[in-house]
Amino acid sequence: MANDLLAAAKMDKSLLTVGTFDDDEACEYWASRTPQERMEALELLRMICYGYDPTTARLRRVLEVVELGEG
Repeated sequence: MANDLLAAAKMDKSLLTVGTFDDDEACEYWASRTPQERMEALELLRMICYGYDPTTARLRRVLEVVELGEG
């Protein structure tokens, strides 16, 4: 799922659009999206901000050093 989100977020650098920084348009856009689409966008922003490392999704191994007794 995470790789799909990152692959879908690739930027099309062949298109340039100039727009405003009007918050009303952004609010209307996100209000028109489904809760699932909003959560996917939130997860994408989290991965962009904090990075994505699939190895961190696994459980950590806990090791304990034990001294062997004589005998």
